[in-house]
Amino acid sequence: MSNPFENRSPSLRGPATDLVPVVPSDLSNLPEVAVSLYVETGGAISFVSVAGGIRNVTVANHSILPVGVLKVMSLGTTATGIHALVLT
Repeated sequence: MSNPFENRSPSLRGPATDLVPVVPSDLSNLPEVAVSLYVETGGAISFVSVAGGIRNVTVANHSILPVGVLKVMSLGTTATGIHALVLT
């Protein structure tokens, strides 16, 4: 089977190359900057954006939050099943 990503550079204009589970933490940044978040079970999400702002939003089940994210904080986050869409 051919791999359509093999000779392609990661780009914000294309799809993410991986989906990584997120463990919210008030201390640690995500291992890789997320280009967006996918949330299985809705609720509140407290995060630090790539612009450095602390943001608090409420999302529904199976939501995609299309914003660059450095950190998902545990304090204030009630949503579960959070995944980071990343470019590797």
